[in-house]
Amino acid sequence: MQLDWERLRLFHAVAEAGSFTEGARRLHMSQPALSRQIQTLEESINAKLFHRHARGLAMTHEGEQMYRATHEMAETLDRTQAGIEASRERPTGEIRLATTVSFGSTWLARQMVDFLDLYPDITVTMILGDQDVDLAKREADVAVRFHAPRQAELIQKPLVAIRHRMCASPAYLERFGEPRSLDDLANHRLLAYGASAPEALKGINWILEVGPDAPQRVPALTINNSFGVLQAVESGAGIASLPSYLIRFSGKVTPILPQIEGAVFRTYFVYPSELRKSVRVGVLRDFLVQRMTLDALDMPPTEG
Repeated sequence: MQLDWERLRLFHAVAEAGSFTEGARRLHMSQPALSRQIQTLEESINAKLFHRHARGLAMTHEGEQMYRATHEMAETLDRTQAGIEASRERPTGEIRLATTVSFGSTWLARQMVDFLDLYPDITVTMILGDQDVDLAKREADVAVRFHAPRQAELIQKPLVAIRHRMCASPAYLERFGEPRSLDDLANHRLLAYGASAPEALKGINWILEVGPDAPQRVPALTINNSFGVLQAVESGAGIASLPSYLIRFSGKVTPILPQIEGAVFRTYFVYPSELRKSVRVGVLRDFLVQRMTLDALDMPPTEG
């Protein structure tokens, strides 16, 4: 049995009004048309919903059961409508935010305390992974990505460019010395993201190829996300290319060869077009635009 939502709405209005005449008036439709719709509903469930008498209507046992269900539905819809209207006036509700492991678990996670203080009615669920989630399939609501979105229906807000720099731990440099040129890298242990880097992040391993006549550099250690690479660098395992925000977050590694231009990734705040008017998405977008600046994410000029 498949119930028709519109006929259930009409039944509920008649039950609330107590008569077809008053129900028709409230619904702005003719009484015969309303009666036909209720009769069709009764036929679809093979049960009478009303006893008709001289003073109006009385619900049958089945009608009472149906009214309890439609009353709960009406209350749920009223609460939902009120929530939607309220969210247009003030930011409220949940945001599922997807981004990379290294960015989300370090710099971005530390910004959330200020965001939640500003917008206490919003809850944030962070989904971390270096492979893109499908926003069109609502695997997340929004994303901070390190490449332009490929799906034309997604809205993109350009954010700051993130530059990568070579770095090593003081313990490593004390043990092996600091390289002064690209040629010196041949005598050092290199760490890299590895061949499993997503297509959009392939340039992350520029340290293996940088230089006009660079030899094929082979990493001594590969790890499949940048935060893991940072842990290895901090422990003194070798030299790696890391995003500047991660070097700043660490505070335990030293940039080297600052004259060498590293890979640059442009970041974007991305969300589906149906969330264009969402207040909570808008305030998160504006918050990130304000916070994600070169001063906040890049290395100070004196350090490279």
